[in-house]
Amino acid sequence: MAAEAEMMEASGPAIDPMHQFTLKPLFGEGPIHWYTPTNATLWMGIAVLGVIALLVLGTRRRAIVPSHTQSVAELAYGFVYQMVKDVAGKEGVKYFPYIMTLFIFIVFANFLGLIPLSFSVTSQIAVTVMLALLVFVSVTLLGFYKHGLKFLGLFWVTQAPLALRPILAIIEVISYFVRPVSHSIRLAGNVMAGHAVIEVFASFAASALIAPIALVGIVAMFGMDVLVAFIQAYVFTILTCVYLKDALHPSH
Repeated sequence: MAAEAEMMEASGPAIDPMHQFTLKPLFGEGPIHWYTPTNATLWMGIAVLGVIALLVLGTRRRAIVPSHTQSVAELAYGFVYQMVKDVAGKEGVKYFPYIMTLFIFIVFANFLGLIPLSFSVTSQIAVTVMLALLVFVSVTLLGFYKHGLKFLGLFWVTQAPLALRPILAIIEVISYFVRPVSHSIRLAGNVMAGHAVIEVFASFAASALIAPIALVGIVAMFGMDVLVAFIQAYVFTILTCVYLKDALHPSH
């Protein structure tokens, strides 16, 4: 029994839900460099091709009676356009193409990650950090470009008592620079958690005793992940609109 326990300990845990998030080179084996094509590269490329197929090829005819593909594209367009207009105002509409690109790419990446044997690129913190940093840097530069040093008024809470304003300014600065962290971790963490839980349930499906319960858990978690795939894209996008609004109208 002791020898068997040692063998099990040496072989590691039977359940490894995190292996699905491992980056692997597309060609051969070995270390991964910044220029190495990986499984993440492949699925990001597929996501981009899916976006092109939907928004470019699917709407090229612009029929009065739209096809199913054109209807989906128009629905996504109207949904994001109204979001930008409602949150950032009419002045924010000029930045709609950038926000639309973010939303539709994240949606495709999230849903492609639900395909068996695929790779979820939005579970990679490196991907979500870059998306969040692009938003953070863009809106910060835009704020200074449009308002100059008046953009710093974003951190000065004029409605608060004068004695509290310096303390609140420090808190506002810290919270501002934490934005890309929370923006990126929220997306990657939710996507990764859902996939990991499905993997755990799948590992129990081999047992005849608890297989029915495991299958119910897999179906339930997959349904939840479908919702999460859309909701997290929506949350990332609406936060981008909020940050854009701060850049356009920095005064408290």
